Amino acid sequence: MVTSTHETSHRIFQDHPEVLTPAFKALGLPPPAKAIIEALTPDATEVKPLERRVDTVLKVEPSDGDGFLIAIESQTSRSRDKGSSWSYYVAYLYAKFRLPVLLVAVCRNRATAAWAAGPFESRVGSWTTQVTRPFVLGPDNVPEITDESVVAREPALAAFSAIVHSESEKAPAILEMVARGMRSFDKATAKYWCEWLEVGLENTPVRDTWRGLEKMVGTYFPGRGTLFEESYLEGKAAGRAEGRAEDRVTMILRVLEKRGVGIPQATRDRISSCTDLDTLTLWFDRSLTAATAEDLFVEK
Repeated sequence: MVTSTHETSHRIFQDHPEVLTPAFKALGLPPPAKAIIEALTPDATEVKPLERRVDTVLKVEPSDGDGFLIAIESQTSRSRDKGSSWSYYVAYLYAKFRLPVLLVAVCRNRATAAWAAGPFESRVGSWTTQVTRPFVLGPDNVPEITDESVVAREPALAAFSAIVHSESEKAPAILEMVARGMRSFDKATAKYWCEWLEVGLENTPVRDTWRGLEKMVGTYFPGRGTLFEESYLEGKAAGRAEGRAEDRVTMILRVLEKRGVGIPQATRDRISSCTDLDTLTLWFDRSLTAATAEDLFVEK
């Protein structure tokens, strides 16, 4: 099942490829900022009903050197069948695009990262036909954020780093540093990155820690149940309820006026100040037959 954390961990590469900087540095490639990077379809399906889908596939044209593909997979735990799936992805993408493929596995804990590094082999006896060795981005090679000025300069890398290190003992301190760094952002930017983190931290012990650090209001991930969305939906629901109450007050007063029923100011104020929809519905029903405005309030 694709979780919010899973989704965020690969979407961030599509929207902000600069987070690949640690991988580019390790491989001696020019920084991502100097390359043309294009998102490709992640569908690696050939024959139904077998369906295979890579999280993210990027086509990279470096400023210096030949082009290649990056297939990015988010992995939160070991998976018995993932090695064969990854081997398939690499072979399929190479055959389809005729470009070398760099497989990147994103992991939040060291045990999963060690496993994900492979190698995953297709072997018969002493002969190995195929070897798949993912490049792992995990706690050992994604730098921790220890300076709030880094957050201000590189928010994408800071958010990604906080997600990668979300299972470490230092995670609360890292999040606090990220929160302090976001104070320099304008409101829209702060909302955007705060929600990136909250969605990405789903099912981690520090998600509640991050929710306690959020101070801004807004929503970018509808349906994810973030703090921003809860506040937004509560306000929106309250606004809808208030609008319906105002409509019913108008209808009650109009019915009474059309029927020629006098409405003393005290009665008008009582009707207008009511916000309970059930009470207003009852009063509206009574307004259709009431002889006086005060009949709306008579207990029967």
